[in-house]
This record gives sequence, C-alpha cells and structure tokens, in this order.
Amino acid sequence: MRGLLAGLAAAAIWGAMFVVSKAVLPVVPPFTLLTLRLLLGSAALGAVYFWVRSRSPRPSRRGTRAWVGVGLAGLVGYGISLGLQFLGTDLSTASNASLVTCATPVFVALFAAPVLGQKISPRSWGALALATAGVLAVVGWGSFSPANFWGNLLLVGAALTWALYSILTARAARGLDLTLASLVGFWGGLPVSLTGAAWELSTRGVGPIDGPIVAGILFLGIVSTALAMLLWNYAFRVLPASTAGLTFFAQPVTGTLLGTLFLGESPGILFYLGAVLIAGALFLGRK
Repeated sequence: MRGLLAGLAAAAIWGAMFVVSKAVLPVVPPFTLLTLRLLLGSAALGAVYFWVRSRSPRPSRRGTRAWVGVGLAGLVGYGISLGLQFLGTDLSTASNASLVTCATPVFVALFAAPVLGQKISPRSWGALALATAGVLAVVGWGSFSPANFWGNLLLVGAALTWALYSILTARAARGLDLTLASLVGFWGGLPVSLTGAAWELSTRGVGPIDGPIVAGILFLGIVSTALAMLLWNYAFRVLPASTAGLTFFAQPVTGTLLGTLFLGESPGILFYLGAVLIAGALFLGRK
C-alpha cells in the first residue's frame, strides 16, 4: 500500500509541477529555472545520500565507465528533455504539458528495441499507436494558437527524450545506488541548462522576484525534483513495474485540475479525447 501511495504522490507532485512552472516561467526563463531546479535538487538529494551512506556505507560495484553512462543519460533527460518540457510549458498550457508527457511510458517501447535489444510486442505496438493518436489530438487542439502548437510539439519532444533517458538509465545504472545515480544524472543535465541559462540571462533577464516566485522555485527544486524522484524510485522498488507505472496517470489528472482551478485553463473536447486514448495506451501497454 505504501508503494502505491508513493507512486501516486510522485505523479501528483509532477502534475502540480506544470502549474507551478506556468506561474514562475513569466518571471524566470526556462533554462534558468531548470538550472535552479537541478542545483536545488542536487543539494537536497545529496544531503539524503550522504546521510544514508553515513548510516550504512555501501561501496559501488561499478567502475567509472558506468557513472559516465549515467551522466550522459542525465544530459539527455535532465538537460534536453526537461529543457524542452519547460520551453513547451511556457508556450502551451499546464494541462497539455501534464498530459502529453504522460505518454512517456508508452514511448519507451520505441527505444527499448535498439538500445536494450527488447522486441516490441503486438500489444506494445497497439499501445504506441493509441498514445500517438492521443498526443496528436492534444497537439491538434492547440493548432488554432501558434504558440500552443509549437509548445505542444516541444512537449512531444520532451516525452520522447525522457523515454530515451529512461532506457539509457535502465542500462547504465544497473547495480548502482539509485539515489547516487539520480544525483549524477542531475549533474549530467547541468551543461545544457547552464548554457541555455547564460544565453537567456544575456538576452531576456529575470523579472521581479517575490515570495510566491521563491516558493515556486523551491517547490520545483526540492519537492518535484528530489522528493518526487525518491518516492518514484521507492514505488518501483516495492511494486511490480506494471503496477507502479499505472500511477503515472495521476500526473495529468492533477495537472488538469490545478490548471483549471488556478490558471483558468479550459481544455477542449480534443484534449479529453487525447486523455482517453493515452489512458487506453497505458492500460494496454502495461497489462
């Protein structure tokens, strides 16, 4: 039961993350916000790791090459994917962001075959087709607004690259401490986020920082990065992957509800059609 609650809590936090991001991004540009998120997440997760290690030291059984692989995976996931996610959220809506990225577990099948040598079953192909149709429905909903359309496409890129990150991490982090591997992944994303932040600060700058903006940054860095990652890892450790993965759908539910309540978003019929198709894809792909 605790594993199920941990997975649901992590997914709900990530759903709220899109709403908080939408509120903070007008003041702090995407890659600058991503850099702050990674630095705060690294500090929080590092503190947890060293506290746990001081109580029960566990030397790593893997060499430097494994950690380089985790860092490169982090570059794809925490640098490129989260960068696209913030850019897409800035241009689109919190509801769209939370739903489109929810298709990530299905897109994993695209990269599992070439990277891990796993065959794609007919059921997985069906799930992939449903998820793609759902994503296209959501992207089409924003086509009447150029900003939403391009934001939605960036969110599709975020979902695809996060799926690639998940597969690369599954291969590189075997036998490694999950907390330390997550921390190294954060560091792997910093070169991309720092480069983007340097360009943003020289061209756009940062708006006025007040209490709510600081609270939003702290939420994104500590709660939605460090805490949610620990909860998600715990869920996958104590539950079957098929069960833990289904909790991911709490993300768009939370994102849509909070987006409607606090941001005044009103998703159209194609959004809900996309939600039904993606939900069917997750069910079919993980049964």
